[in-house]
Amino acid sequence: MAQMDTIVAAATPPGRGGIGIVRLSGPRAPEIGAILIGALPQPRSATFVRFLDSEQEPIDAGLALYFPAPHSYTGEHVLELQGHGGPVVMEALIARILELGARRALPGEFTQRAFLNDKLDLAQAEAIGDLVEAGSREAARAAMRSLQGEFSAMVKGLTDAVIDLRTYVEAAIDFPEEEIDFLADHALAERLQAVRDHFEVVEQSARQGQLLREGMTVVIAGRPNSGKSSLLNRLAGYDAAIVTPIAGTTRDVLREHIDIEGMPLHVLDTAGLHAATDMVEEEGIRRAQAEMLRADRVLFVIDASLDSTGRAYIEERQRLPEHVPVTLVFNKCDLAIGVPVADTAAGPPRVTISAATGQGIDTLRSHLKSCMGYRALDGGTVSARARHLEALKRARDHVEEAARQLTDRRAGELVAEELRAAQQDLGEITGEFTTEDLLGRIFGSFCVGK
Repeated sequence: MAQMDTIVAAATPPGRGGIGIVRLSGPRAPEIGAILIGALPQPRSATFVRFLDSEQEPIDAGLALYFPAPHSYTGEHVLELQGHGGPVVMEALIARILELGARRALPGEFTQRAFLNDKLDLAQAEAIGDLVEAGSREAARAAMRSLQGEFSAMVKGLTDAVIDLRTYVEAAIDFPEEEIDFLADHALAERLQAVRDHFEVVEQSARQGQLLREGMTVVIAGRPNSGKSSLLNRLAGYDAAIVTPIAGTTRDVLREHIDIEGMPLHVLDTAGLHAATDMVEEEGIRRAQAEMLRADRVLFVIDASLDSTGRAYIEERQRLPEHVPVTLVFNKCDLAIGVPVADTAAGPPRVTISAATGQGIDTLRSHLKSCMGYRALDGGTVSARARHLEALKRARDHVEEAARQLTDRRAGELVAEELRAAQQDLGEITGEFTTEDLLGRIFGSFCVGK
């Protein structure tokens, strides 16, 4: 897909740095480059040049790299200028390029052009954003696998299986005079079941990928002085929160981002739940309750040395959101006697710890991983987003409906239509079927220079 304009943006973060990179892409990149640096360098060859202003005075000096179309990141002519990373110098260089006929790039526009010019599919393009934003090495590896096409290959394999099944059904519809009823053939039911099993494998990998990308939000709640801030510090590995014997030390929400063997964990420490005595405490409790509504799980911390039966949870249960699962964390087990030491069959699961000594913290980490269904998969995990899981679910629902139509009614036309819809939903993942609105949402979340 040809683009008529040429775009420019800084490809390095704002601020001062040893190196700053400015990138151009579009049909006028060679023309602008020839004016700016005197002559284009040899393709894909780093060349030392001076970047000149309109008076032929140097703005900066550095390296120029030229990538002629279609052999570039975007599939267009691309010129990359590597100079010194001062914000004044970078903006002066961009301003000169704008004078020569380019325009500033929109967020994600370089990658969007790469997608539109068939340099990568939509899932790979999203993996670039995931790689940039990766919060752990495991998340970065998963994004790299998707960028290299592993997730796209999984989706393509699933799409091919749906297409093969659809072709078989439509052939049976087109030749009704055959003596054999292909729709009643046992082999067709087996092939349909194989497709359903294939969906489970792909969805499992995608769910793991979404966990690596988005993580789990956990709110630490409980009565004052139960050890909530000490638990946050223990999970974070350093003193992120102030800990004192004074009740109400934590009044605002404290946030820490950690990872448990690759799974990102967003941990929020909140004000103690109790009858507030002033406006500040009251606002702190209100914020705690608001964060619990948005959480994936609440860790309700109980001082086991004073409350070994969990009375505090029973009294506060009505104030906790009904739809958010709760884990009871019995803290200060080093000071308590007769504390529950395992999950119970009735009521919320229980974990016994000592935030002061670290006892039981590994058990708590394993419990959190189990709650989110995170585990290492054979062959590694690929990066995936919520929209991928939504598309997979819609496609699987269509296949399930196709199976019902086949079993209950032998309605070949309805089976074929459901399989067609499943194929289209799968195509949304890689961008075979897409809309301008979807592209805008995806690439609008990228940084400008990417």
